This record gives sequence, structure tokens and C-alpha cells, in this order.
Amino acid sequence: MSYIPHTDADRADMLKTIGVQSMEELFDRVPDEQRFPPLDLPEGLSEMEVAWEVGGLARANVNTSDYATFLGAGAYNHYIPSIVNHVLLRSEFYTAYTPYQPEVSQGTLQAIFEYQSMMIALTGMEVANASHYDGATALAEAVTMARAHYRGKRTKVILSPGVNPQFRAVARTYHQGSGMKFVGDKGSATLTDLVDMLDDDTAMLVVSYPNFFGQIEDFSTLAESVHKAGALLCMVVDPIMLGLFKSPGELGADVVVGEGQSLGIPLSFGGPYLGFFATREEYVRKIAGRVVGQTVDNHGRRAYVMTLRPREQDIRREKATSNICTNQGLMSLAACVYMSAMGKHGLRKVAELCYQKSHYAAEQLNALNGYSVDMSKPFFKEFVLTCPRPVAELNDYLLEHWGIIGGYDLSKDLPGRENQMLVAVTEMNIKDEIDTLVEALRDPDAHLGHDHHH
Repeated sequence: MSYIPHTDADRADMLKTIGVQSMEELFDRVPDEQRFPPLDLPEGLSEMEVAWEVGGLARANVNTSDYATFLGAGAYNHYIPSIVNHVLLRSEFYTAYTPYQPEVSQGTLQAIFEYQSMMIALTGMEVANASHYDGATALAEAVTMARAHYRGKRTKVILSPGVNPQFRAVARTYHQGSGMKFVGDKGSATLTDLVDMLDDDTAMLVVSYPNFFGQIEDFSTLAESVHKAGALLCMVVDPIMLGLFKSPGELGADVVVGEGQSLGIPLSFGGPYLGFFATREEYVRKIAGRVVGQTVDNHGRRAYVMTLRPREQDIRREKATSNICTNQGLMSLAACVYMSAMGKHGLRKVAELCYQKSHYAAEQLNALNGYSVDMSKPFFKEFVLTCPRPVAELNDYLLEHWGIIGGYDLSKDLPGRENQMLVAVTEMNIKDEIDTLVEALRDPDAHLGHDHHH
């Protein structure tokens, strides 16, 4: 039985207040046919039967850890130290909701403060917020910041075609009515082409580091060109890569955004994830979301406070430009614990493993007859493999015959790339798995043999 807290006396009291005699009279106004519509539902089950039913459904799910996975394209299979869950699953953390009276939640604020501090160190920026819904949202909020910074006087955003297509789509959706226009990503513009598009209407230029295809472009003089045009430079980054390569801060970026899922957050079939956002101090009043600061209380003890509250939409109402009512608190905590556990050296080690393993895989696959990898630019943990047949076919074959989750089919976003697979290799891919992938792709027909028609 459900627990119903109202007594008969409570109900009589409420009915009397409304001015009706009975429950029936209360619902009289609702037409009969609406009141008891026929519901096509199965018979009720006991809790035990529901548990069996749901358990059966759960067993039909595939445990992805039983598979070797080479799928990335924005969500990555990295190792999560057990300490991450031990901290996350403490009830003080996972039951806490948005800190509306934030000073009461010192633990939550401290966790956010530590997360922000580590994000600043990682990106080479000066301020970071408490995170966004995901990486795509963080990019959209970077455009919002640029718009606010130029007060709508500059309306052009140059997007590199190397930025994750989903990020670009979300940024466009967010800014449908804002007067911002996006250029640069519809064709195959090079970095030089993007720089040539800079003019006095450009608010921001957005590049990806590494790009969606895993490549690391040479950004050494980019910031100079962007700043000369009076625009902002935004970099979409893979946080793991920053353990090994120059930070966006050193490269002259003004705002750094990206997907933080790699930092201790499981793949979870697509979410919840974490959008990180860091920028220079001069833009701090224009950024969305929350910023936590450290101060001392009236007894001289260390205390954490929410700073710069006026940007929050619970105060600005319809004038708000941000939709962050809850930062992904638990997700930023996961990233915070992951970064603390790994430390500078651990993060570097993970990045090195990704770099070395992906290069080993790329060399082996490139040597296969009929396959090629574009080695013209340096890459980090992903690369494009051109295949002798459509990727969708190869992926079905890999899954069915080898228990391998293949790379991302680039034709999903880029027409004409049916035979191009984006392969991701992380520290989780052991040498055996890479060798098996190479073996599987060497000659699919030989392995398919007689059951080719299935």
C-alpha cells in the first residue's frame, strides 16, 4: 500500500475550505469520459515480481567492459580510479542539491573551489566556473560570453570544421535568435582560411585542440592574428591531452571549453557529463554559471563563498542568458577527485599511454593492405582510418565476429566519408586488443567465409 499522509479529518477540512461537500463533488467538473479513461495496462505485480522482470531486462544489456572498444568521437573509455566512486557515493555529496543558500554548504563549495583551481591549472586560464551541462553547452556559453563582451557590436563567430559537429550544432541552436552568425565550418577550411575570415565584425574564432579527427594543429601564431583583429580566441580541448601538451593559456587562448567526461566520469551511454569553462579574469563578469571564491569568516577561519552572483538567472529572470540552475555538481566532484588522485604526473602518464598506444595502432593499421591513416599532422589519441569498404559494414562485422566496438563512422556527420573510421585508443586498450583489431580488419572476407550473407 502507498503511504497517504492525509487523515479523514484533514480531507474534510480541505473540502470545507474549498466549499465542496465531498471528493466526488470536487471532481464533478471533469467530464465522465475524461475521468476514467480506459488504460491498457497489464495486471499489477508485487515488488518481488517487478525485481525479477527488471533483472531479466538488465541481463539482456551488454556489459561494454566485455568488449574491446575503439569508439571515441567526444566520449572516451578511460580508467576511473576506485577512489572516485568512494567519494562520490558519500551521501553528503550525492544527495545535495543546488546550493541556493550556498554559504551553508561549505563542503559543496570547497569541492567546487578545488575543481575550479585544478581546471585553471590544467588550462592555463585565470578563472573557471563550476561547470556546465556538457562540452557542447560550454561552447555555446563561450559564444554568449563573446556576445556580451562586445555588447552585440561584433556578431560573427568563425568555427573551425575541426570542432566536434555536435558542439557546433548546439552552439548554433543556442544562438538562433541572438543575432550571432556562424561561418567557416561548412566546408573544409584550413587554419589559414579561418584566419583570412577575421574582420572587424568577428567576435570569436573557435578551434579544437586536438581537433575532432584527433589531429593537433599548429596554433603557435594563431592568437596573435585573432587578437590583432580585436577578436577572442576560444579553444575546445581534450583535458587529458593537457597533461602532455602546451596549455591553451600558453597558446594565447581567451576562453577554454570542453567535455570533462574523460576525467573520471563513466561513458554511461551518453551522460551525465561535464562541460568545463575557463577564461581570463577580465571576462569574469560576463561568464555564465557559478564561481566560488575563498575568503575568511568573522572568526578568521577559511570560508568559501559564491562570488559574482548577479549573473545567475534566479536573480535576473527573463534577462538571464544562462540556463545553469544546477551545475553538474556531482560530475565536477568526480573530475575534482580524479585530478587530485592522478596529480600532474598521473595525468601525464595517462596522456603518454594514449599517445603511444594510438600511434602503435595507427602504424599497424596503416600497414594493412587497402587501409590508410593520414599521418601528415601529429595526433593524440584518435586518428582517421580510410577503409576499403563502408565503416557501418565493418563495425557490424567487428562486433558480431570479434567482440570489438569499432571506431566512429565519419559519414554520420560528413557526407562522402562512408569509408572513414575515427579510431580512438586510450590507456584502456591493451596491445592484444589492438593486434586483434588489426587481424580482424586484415581480411574481413576470409573470416566471414560462408556466412557472409547473414
